[in-house]
Amino acid sequence: MSEGGLQCPLPLRQYPNVLLAHGGGGQLSRDLLHHLFLPQFENPLLAPLHDGAVVEIEGRSLAFSTDSYVVSPLFFPGGDIGRLAVNGTVNDLAMCGAKPLYLSCGFILEEGLKMEDLQRVILSCGEAAKEAEVLLVTGDTKVVEKGKGDSLFLNTSGIGLVERPLLPKMVKPGDAIIVSGTIGDHGIAIMSVREGLEFESEMKSDTASLYPLVAKLLDSCQQLHCLRDPTRGGIASALNEIAGAAGVGMVLEETAIPVRPEVQGACEILGLDPLYVANEGKLVAFVAKEESDKALEALRSHPLGKDAAVIGEVATGQEARSCPTGTVVMHTAVGGERIVEMMSGEQLPRIC
Repeated sequence: MSEGGLQCPLPLRQYPNVLLAHGGGGQLSRDLLHHLFLPQFENPLLAPLHDGAVVEIEGRSLAFSTDSYVVSPLFFPGGDIGRLAVNGTVNDLAMCGAKPLYLSCGFILEEGLKMEDLQRVILSCGEAAKEAEVLLVTGDTKVVEKGKGDSLFLNTSGIGLVERPLLPKMVKPGDAIIVSGTIGDHGIAIMSVREGLEFESEMKSDTASLYPLVAKLLDSCQQLHCLRDPTRGGIASALNEIAGAAGVGMVLEETAIPVRPEVQGACEILGLDPLYVANEGKLVAFVAKEESDKALEALRSHPLGKDAAVIGEVATGQEARSCPTGTVVMHTAVGGERIVEMMSGEQLPRIC
C-alpha cells in the first residue's frame, strides 16, 4: 500500500504513464480500476461493479450510471457520437433492470469544431432520446483550446427506475448464456471507415436502445439473473468480468456465437478477434437453463433480437471442476478448447 492508500502492484508500476489500453476495457483497465480507483472510492453501492449503481431513495430503487464517449470518426455508418452516447447510458441503466428515465449530457468541444458538425450531433442526441423515451434534463458545455480536445467528447449520465434487480452475483451454475445478436458489428463499422474497407453489404454500427429487449425478458423470465452490454472489450471482457464477480466458470461454444461473415472477414484482414470487438446494440443475458427457450423467444420477437442465440452456459459438475472460478473456456470449431482471457491491450482505439 503506497502513500494515500493507493495500491500499485507490479502491473501498474510497469507503466509510468497512462496508455490507450488503460481505457480499452481489458486487463489494463481492470488493473487501473482495482488498484488506483477502488481503494479510494470503495463503498457498498460501488462494490457490485455493474453497469450502474442501484440506490434506495424513500423506498424506491433507482439505477444511476455515467459514461464518457470518445469516438473517431464522429460520424460512422449507422450512427454518430451523439446517438452512441444516449444509447450507451440508456443501455447501462437497462442492464441494471431499470427503465431509463432521465439523462444529462456534458459536451467538451475543441476550438475549431465545425458548427455544422456540432448541430448534427445535438440533433442526433435529441432523436435518440426521443426513440428511447427518455428526457435530457440537464447538461453542460465546455470549450478547450485547439489541439486539446480531438473535436468533441461527450459525457452522459442517467437515472432509471429499477423494475427488478439484476446483478453479476446473481449468476448461478447451469445458467444459459445468451447473446441478443451478431457480435462485433459496431467496431468493424468504425474500422471499415478508418481503413477504407468495402463490403458487398454496408457494415453499420448496431447502436440502439436495448430497453425494449430488456422489458421483454423481464416479462417472460422469472429467473433472469444478469444482463451486460458488451461494449469496450467485447463479449470476452464482459464475460470475464461477470465470471470473476459471480465466482463461477463459463463454457462457450464457438460455433454457436453469431458473427456476420463480413465481420469475420474484416477481423481476419485486420488481425482482430470478434470476441473482443466492441458492440453498442447487443446484450448478454444469464438465464436459468429451464427458461432459455422463453428468453430466446422473447428476444427473437423483437427486430433487435432476431439473431439471438444461446452461446454457452455457466459451468456445472465436471466442467466446473475443469473450468476454474473466474475463467471462460471456449470449445472451438475445430474440436479443441481455449481459454478466453481478458483483453490485455487496446484493439480498437477511440471506438466508444
